[in-house]
Amino acid sequence: MSKSKHIHFEISERKVLLRIFDIVWVLLILYGLGNIFEFEYFKISAHTWEWTIVLAIYLTIFASVFEMYDLQKASKVDIVLKNIVLTTSLTVLFYLLTPYYTPQLPGNRLQIVFFFLAIVIALFLWRLAYIMLISAPRFYKRILIIGNATNVQLMANAIEKSDPNYKVIGFINTSKNIETSLQLKEFKTLDLNKIIQENSISEIIIAGNFSKKISLPIYSKLLNLLEKGFSIKEYTQVYEDLTHRVPVHHVEKDFYRYFPFSRSNQNKLYLFFHRFMDLTISIIGLVFGIVLLPVIIIGNLFANQGSLLYFQERVGKNGNIFFIIKFRSMIKNAELEGAKWATKSDLRVTKFGKFLRKTRIDEIPQFLNVIKGDMSVIGPRPERPIFVKELSKEIPFYEIRHIIKPGLTGWAQVKSNYASSKEDALEKLQYDLYYIKKRSVYLDLNIIVKTMSTIIFYRGH
Repeated sequence: MSKSKHIHFEISERKVLLRIFDIVWVLLILYGLGNIFEFEYFKISAHTWEWTIVLAIYLTIFASVFEMYDLQKASKVDIVLKNIVLTTSLTVLFYLLTPYYTPQLPGNRLQIVFFFLAIVIALFLWRLAYIMLISAPRFYKRILIIGNATNVQLMANAIEKSDPNYKVIGFINTSKNIETSLQLKEFKTLDLNKIIQENSISEIIIAGNFSKKISLPIYSKLLNLLEKGFSIKEYTQVYEDLTHRVPVHHVEKDFYRYFPFSRSNQNKLYLFFHRFMDLTISIIGLVFGIVLLPVIIIGNLFANQGSLLYFQERVGKNGNIFFIIKFRSMIKNAELEGAKWATKSDLRVTKFGKFLRKTRIDEIPQFLNVIKGDMSVIGPRPERPIFVKELSKEIPFYEIRHIIKPGLTGWAQVKSNYASSKEDALEKLQYDLYYIKKRSVYLDLNIIVKTMSTIIFYRGH
């Protein structure tokens, strides 16, 4: 079989391309500006290498905060332009405010405007090229799914929703005597070589646990393709890579085969760093809360007209119960009729309470829970005992989220919407289990950056 000539950039490759060429294009434009025009503020030379490194660091940090490496958003021109302006504004501001590591302010202040515009233009030209070329259909990864028709459409939707550069071309149904009415094309032939050649397939995904049902001819052909270096992946692996979630609804009883716990859970150095980060961020957060306290007290007095704080039972590590502390954001007697799921447009939340939730200010008292040791800054959000009891009966492996401390923020909070139903709780559980499985210093820092993005874009709940 001759190898398909179809080219595709993996997710990690595209993110690396974005990060590298953001810096390369900015430096090229600034280099040209410095040599063609009389631009004295920023010149690249052997004597000013530290200026270049500081600029690259600032640019990478703020580009991460403003979601410029989110592949879904990186393929939309309007969102990209807005994020470029925000990223450049903060990068230039911090660059100007640290003159010890950066050039002295120019005598001609107009050069600061040129510096800002040069970065904006450089980033926009590169990102436009990315959208028109790398993000174009010619570079889509073309997928063939082999598996049970019952789950194929669900899997195909999850794949394409997670990454716009993935295109599911069709599937081979391994279920016997089952007619399908899916929107996807069903290949009746078992000649995988022919399907790959005619449809420029770049990867085969084995959907779910169907190893006992797979026919010997398909099995032999898959082995032959694997020996030739063709990309064949199992669905749960692809699902995790694309969505950053653990697909518990497909794993069933084989869960522990797919869920090796992160070594960080027993790594003493990581646990020390994690606790040190908890204490440091909590102290800073409480100081910030004390500064805002007069405004919060006044807002609560006139808008909420009730107690400033409220205490509520939550389930912590190993199922232990503790009382969470929050600034109150709901009306008095909000649960006279019993515990209810909080919804995105919950009528029980006051106008001032909505502001507290959107900005995450209502969470500040929880830093006391973190210092006490009931919680961590990062981890699965602690749920109420009554909901935990319900969800544990209906959602498989729900109790696993309690093997680590709950968090003030977490992977589920920065990646998913407000949990107002059991379906939402299932999605959040998938993110929580992914964090438990993959937790590391890098993932913790990633969550902190994404939490900052959530606050900046006013997406809290």
